[in-house]
Amino acid sequence: MSQAIQGELTKQLCTIIHSTRYESLGDECTHRVKLAIKDGVAVALAGGNAAPVKILTAHMLALGGAAQASIWGSRTKVSLTQAAYINSVATHVLDFEPMWSPPTHSVSPTVPVAFALAEANRLTGRQIITAVAKGIEIQGRLQYAGDQYVPEALIFHPPGVAGVMGSAVVAADLLQLDVTAMQHALGLAASRAGALLANVGSMTKSTHCGNAAASGLDAALLAQRGFTANPDVLEAHKGFIRTFYSGRFDVDRLLRYGKPYRIVDPGLAIKLFPSQYATHYGITAGLNLHRALGGRKDIRRVRMVSPVMKYIDRPQPATGLDGKFSFQYTAALALLDGAVKIDSFTDERRSRADMVEMLRKIELVQDTSIPGDFHSMHVEVQVELDDGMIHSDVCQAPRGSWGVQMEAGEHQAKLRDCLKYALPAKDGETLLGLLDRLDELDAQEIQSLLMLMSAEVPAR
Repeated sequence: MSQAIQGELTKQLCTIIHSTRYESLGDECTHRVKLAIKDGVAVALAGGNAAPVKILTAHMLALGGAAQASIWGSRTKVSLTQAAYINSVATHVLDFEPMWSPPTHSVSPTVPVAFALAEANRLTGRQIITAVAKGIEIQGRLQYAGDQYVPEALIFHPPGVAGVMGSAVVAADLLQLDVTAMQHALGLAASRAGALLANVGSMTKSTHCGNAAASGLDAALLAQRGFTANPDVLEAHKGFIRTFYSGRFDVDRLLRYGKPYRIVDPGLAIKLFPSQYATHYGITAGLNLHRALGGRKDIRRVRMVSPVMKYIDRPQPATGLDGKFSFQYTAALALLDGAVKIDSFTDERRSRADMVEMLRKIELVQDTSIPGDFHSMHVEVQVELDDGMIHSDVCQAPRGSWGVQMEAGEHQAKLRDCLKYALPAKDGETLLGLLDRLDELDAQEIQSLLMLMSAEVPAR
């Protein structure tokens, strides 16, 4: 780290963030932030009925708290931090929110925080967009400065580290904290950072995003009251950077905040399948093979070749949720069903006889010569049929990833598919229309939007 910046990095960064205004974002940044918000809200409403969300909601209601903000998909209100926590978990629980480069989950720690404060403090759509843009950018900049590109090399789950700082920035912006108070908010948030990758595949993974959202919001609320922390927490000895980015960290990359915004370059990757992002490569190859083979089921064996990603080498996932993080299970879904949807990851689908049989046929080879980052990796799927014929397909990048176009209407189809779990089709279209006009909505219209987002989710 440059000695010239020592002792000034956190202040410099907070000054840049504080001076950023809606007008300075630019049209492309605004458009992409609105897209990320729309995707996150739709995914969260689809996730509202997931078991982890139901358990956490019951837990929060048992704890009690002031009725300040809504649980999405529910007429229930809880405290600001509780609402941010539950709605963040709902946003991430399906593993369906946009992916970022370097990889993290920037929507779930930020969007629920912005809407909770907007509901409580009657804020406008432009205020929400500006705060979310700032919170997403700090996460992207931290990961970029720390060169956190290779998932297998990560020590912590990124949203548990960068996410809490993103949440704090969103809240600090919407609470109108000055530069010094924002420094203290980041100092507080930094002491709440960290999340273990060992919990990937369990209910706890989604709480990494929930904890980030609630902890960053709480940090900003405390800073608003005058609570203090180390105002130089980023650059401090045993501070945030040295603790969580122990390898290379490029300060210049961090201070180029907004030049351009990371949501513009390299942009976000829209997930078309609700599973860990690397599995999308195998899914895409599997879907291509399913179509090429006309859905034939006479498969003798399957060989997959991937980068070394031990955390998603799960030949026998214990549950449907665990299957979201399995190269083998997700490829099996593609080959068997010709589709990978939200309901593909139920325990019932995992235990069905055809899946049990298919998983026994899949061999995964993790090749050290294949790069392990999302921009350079590829996955090959080879299928041998009972007649001895071998068919193969290689995915270099799934649709929706950086620089790879989706088919016309593909993202809209995803959003509608998510919203059908929460809203009648007419209300879903109304919601999407409002989110498309988020930058035009005044404080009263935001309250109407939140009423729609908080309609009771029907039991399934």
